[in-house]
Amino acid sequence: MTKSFGTLIPSIEQRETGWLQIRERLARDGREVAHPTLTISREFGCEGHALAQRLRELLDEVSTEPWQVFDKALVEKVGEDEKLSRHILSRLGDESHAGDVLKTQFGFLTHDDVYASVLKHLLGIAQAGCAIIVGRGGAVACQGLPNCFHFRLVSSPAFRAATLARRRGLPLAEAEELVRVQSRLREKFISDHLHADITLPQWYDAVFSNERQDVDTIARACLLLVMTKWPEKGLFKHPKG
Repeated sequence: MTKSFGTLIPSIEQRETGWLQIRERLARDGREVAHPTLTISREFGCEGHALAQRLRELLDEVSTEPWQVFDKALVEKVGEDEKLSRHILSRLGDESHAGDVLKTQFGFLTHDDVYASVLKHLLGIAQAGCAIIVGRGGAVACQGLPNCFHFRLVSSPAFRAATLARRRGLPLAEAEELVRVQSRLREKFISDHLHADITLPQWYDAVFSNERQDVDTIARACLLLVMTKWPEKGLFKHPKG
């Protein structure tokens, strides 16, 4: 049976409620300080969500704060939920600050009102920290935030098609067509809205071959980079062994 996308990730409601409870507890404890955020970009068919989930597990093991994964569905849910939206936008000070962050050498990154709203909420999530953002152009949109680390997964079309077919229970030919079409559409979407080529390595702290290295190895490499470079003391425990 073909697997729907929703079966591959935890429920939106569960993650939404959990994240809000965490932020409210930290605010009550007076610990609303900057924490790192990780963005994950991937060629269509790469194991971006699997990497995000493994990173969250590893980060929860070594961090004094819990982490949350934000994919397209959850970021858009945040924008639709009045309570969450208010909480996120309050962290920006005012909406003009979000606009300042979204300015680059290209000018304003997007003129699409819907996507601009998504980006404002994404920026608030990124600034709050302890977040792993999958897709949504996060690597480009969050370039101006000093607390963000950006990673990208790449691999050959054949590997991506085979991986997609296995994960979703699709015939290989259907997976190959999905990879071909969606890869082009994804890159065009980012180019149209962010005026940037998301395939360029300049946006990333590291680019990994999903074909040459497994998800656990890549996640551990990302974790080591973040733990090594993050200046705040007290967020990370000493790694075991």
